[in-house]
Amino acid sequence: MTRQSTLEQAAEAADDLPDAEDIVAPDEEVPIRDVFDAEFMGSNTDFDTLDEMVAASPSTATSADDLERVGSNEWDEFVAETTVFPNEEAFVFAARDHWVAKSLGLN
Repeated sequence: MTRQSTLEQAAEAADDLPDAEDIVAPDEEVPIRDVFDAEFMGSNTDFDTLDEMVAASPSTATSADDLERVGSNEWDEFVAETTVFPNEEAFVFAARDHWVAKSLGLN
């Protein structure tokens, strides 16, 4: 299934994009709080931070560090109830696109 994304269109329209290695090193992990930043969370969820969202979820998790404690089905339902996205997959891909666009200076 192909994802529709305005990110590709923005990248194609950009005059000059940095090399991927200038944004993140090949073995570097991007912190989850950078991907789900306050701008993304505030615009798309009922929460200001991912930590706040995870803590409010129906689980014993208290922060994004504990996200694996939240059951997949309950997280999917919680995302649908508290965000503008229908499920976790859409939520994650939108956050990824937001982070990439921000990192590339496309927004």
